[in-house]
Amino acid sequence: MRGLFVTGTGTAVGKSVVAAAICAALAARGERVAAFKPAVTGLDEPAGEWPPDHELLAHVASAGQAPAGVAPYRFRPPVSPHFASELRGETIEPMRLVATARAAGAGADVLVCEGVGGLLVPLTAGYLVRDLAVDLGLPLVVAAHTGLGTINHTLLTVEAARAAGLRVAGVVMTPWPKRPAPIEASNRATVERLAAVPVSGLPQTDPRSLAAAGEALPLDRWLSPQKALGQRARGAH
Repeated sequence: MRGLFVTGTGTAVGKSVVAAAICAALAARGERVAAFKPAVTGLDEPAGEWPPDHELLAHVASAGQAPAGVAPYRFRPPVSPHFASELRGETIEPMRLVATARAAGAGADVLVCEGVGGLLVPLTAGYLVRDLAVDLGLPLVVAAHTGLGTINHTLLTVEAARAAGLRVAGVVMTPWPKRPAPIEASNRATVERLAAVPVSGLPQTDPRSLAAAGEALPLDRWLSPQKALGQRARGAH
């Protein structure tokens, strides 16, 4: 499959916005984009500016998916997927996740998969978000916040990804301000240097300007394995 797997350094770091911006920008180019998220939780939370993740991804993707087709498992409590499924007496089946994602990708030019929380969040007993990323074999994009603490969180995520053999195509700090503070600029440069991975900034966006924000990201570079690997090798030296 041609596509990307978007993960985050934790919860509420802009992962869904990054994934939606990628979908919207590729769709605006004329690509047939499918979206996938293994599970959505927190549907009990009050609605805000942003719709639930599976609804947002279905809206910006261009493969004609219904929200239920984007996320095969949907839960109301704002907890980890493995616990949400336990509360409902349901088991998340890894084989179903992989099959659903591959079926979506087979009918599209690009598959954009968004994880749940961070890379080591359990989807079910013995199966992490990282395991799903490995099974799908897509390049990884890491969403991270811009401020204090992001260096440690981002480097840990990149290290955990590479330990499992995943290729980290890039890191996205979000929302990236027009005039970054000194700590934000330093964080971006430090992560890029220590992780040996390109770090981009996603501009402040809303549900109506996702495509424009996504065009600020190096989508072609991320989707080109040879280029990304070459850059990583040069950075490592």
